[in-house]
Amino acid sequence: MLPFRDIFTSFFFVSIGMLLNVGFLFEHPLLIVIVTLSILLLKTIPAALTVLILGFPISTAILTALALSQIGEFSFILSRTGLEYNLLDGNIYQMFLAVSVLTMAVTPFVMAIAPRIANFTMSLPIPMKLKCGFHSLKKIEHSRKKDHLIIIGYGVNGRNLTRAARVGNIPYVIIEMNPETVREERAKGEPIYYGDGTQEEVLHKANIEDARVMVVAIYDAAATRRITELARRLNPKVHIIARTRFLQEMKPLYKLGADEVIPEEFETSVEIFTHVLRKYLIPRNEIEKFISEVRSDSYEMFRMLSKESISFSDLKLHLPEVEISTFRVGKDSPLAGKTLAQIDLRRRYGITLLVIHRNSQIISTPGGDVKLYEGDILIVIGSPEKIADVVDLFHDEDGE
Repeated sequence: MLPFRDIFTSFFFVSIGMLLNVGFLFEHPLLIVIVTLSILLLKTIPAALTVLILGFPISTAILTALALSQIGEFSFILSRTGLEYNLLDGNIYQMFLAVSVLTMAVTPFVMAIAPRIANFTMSLPIPMKLKCGFHSLKKIEHSRKKDHLIIIGYGVNGRNLTRAARVGNIPYVIIEMNPETVREERAKGEPIYYGDGTQEEVLHKANIEDARVMVVAIYDAAATRRITELARRLNPKVHIIARTRFLQEMKPLYKLGADEVIPEEFETSVEIFTHVLRKYLIPRNEIEKFISEVRSDSYEMFRMLSKESISFSDLKLHLPEVEISTFRVGKDSPLAGKTLAQIDLRRRYGITLLVIHRNSQIISTPGGDVKLYEGDILIVIGSPEKIADVVDLFHDEDGE
């Protein structure tokens, strides 16, 4: 249906243009411009007020109102009916057509400057309730969590991330702009709050100052940049992971202070060639090794675009050939029940064990007499190739 939709849309706009009397447009240019501006203003104000009444921030109200400021297509049907029943005379009808065409013509330009207008408005000394939304500050109490994960956006990526955080017993807070989603998930017990992550007060409520990691998993590129810049300013130590759709959006995010930027465009290509290699029966360990090399090389190349802006606490930035990874010892792993001296990870496999996490106990710089048990979590360091080579050592025989 999409090709037909595009064709009929083209016919519609061409036919509207054919109805327009260009001579009338040039005879009354000043009047048409004044009426056009008046209509844009009269449509923008009620739309913005409606969004504000619903509880959204003023930035959302401005963006929504400007997107709806032009005369809609249904108005042409009404005007044609009015002309047939002599409710409109010829001159008024031509005025309507001229103004309608002009509002549609300026819509792309209005949409282009709308984010700038919204950002400028947010910089003005206006009440905090307008900046954050009337319901935002009421529905998000101050988080008392520390060393926690902040997730901005509860789409597919946000849901998967919260599932992983629960498995790893990682404390987390979710910020979401969809009130229905917030209502449903809060009923299920999720620590999710309604709020706009681009607003400083909302990040304060999520206790950004004591957070360890923040993940921005939304589709709005401008909002992602704003959140990244704001979070880096509020907490210079927080590790910021931003999701983006395209590779060209990575450089601005790194300049604004993101530690990791995950481009969907790149990760999709990785997933595709992974499936291709599996179909050709390439061994799994070779596939994982290749993936590690590709990710290491490509992400390091992207980081070099704005190297001076990245946190100096990022070890991967200064040691691009080194990767820190975490493994859990499986039930039937060949490592279970053996001492570190018997395993000899450094000499035999080229990786170095840093820490063992056993239940609530942390064993740092373990000696050779320390024995590994099922469920132990090992934090190791080594090259991406060596890391990929030892993946199977930690798995059960069934691959889990």
